[in-house]
Amino acid sequence: MSLLPELPSSWQQVIGDEFNKSYMQKLQDFLQQEIASGKVIYPPTRLIFSAFDHTSFDKTRVVIIGQDPYHGPDQAMGLSFSVPYGVKVPPSLVNIFKEVQGDLGVLLSGGGDLTPWAEQGVLLLNATLTVEQAKAGSHQKKGWEEFTDAAIAALNTQREGLVFVLWGSYAQKKGAVIDRQKHLVLESPHPSPLSAHRGFFGNHQFSKINDYLEQRGQRPITWAL
Repeated sequence: MSLLPELPSSWQQVIGDEFNKSYMQKLQDFLQQEIASGKVIYPPTRLIFSAFDHTSFDKTRVVIIGQDPYHGPDQAMGLSFSVPYGVKVPPSLVNIFKEVQGDLGVLLSGGGDLTPWAEQGVLLLNATLTVEQAKAGSHQKKGWEEFTDAAIAALNTQREGLVFVLWGSYAQKKGAVIDRQKHLVLESPHPSPLSAHRGFFGNHQFSKINDYLEQRGQRPITWAL
């Protein structure tokens, strides 16, 4: 029996077959062993597929690719870059909010919960969907990357006119397969304090996203939180 929650039906139809593949069986075995040994895994099991729960396959309009879940207590909630309301906003998200404000002139509440973005069609997808407490990158190369590659591939081939946002070299490599004739791909340095000043600040990507959506007859994303 799988410890993973059920994938929402819209995603189950396009990537549900991944669960029958050997890499996914090995990943589930790995997670069960880690939990059985007493290790603390983030996010909580019920939130592992939160990105898919909040943003269905057919309603996805923007994809923001992250790397790992946060590995501190109470931070990870299954949405890339997002933390629950009331949790201190991490440095990369602080910089994302600075760029939103600088680009669009909107005021943000100070909370780090990006669920309102997800509910408007922004898929906040980490490449790796679990992590061990206090050990960044600990669940990389265990199978999650293949699973999230399948999700990106399905969006790339079966949808048109999406916006893929690739911050930093890791996301850019993961997004290398995206058809730039069918979709808008926005790249910049990562919002981390180590790299944000190298071109993340001033990239105006939030207004570019909305301009593109409006050109396609869609409502813009309300980035204010």
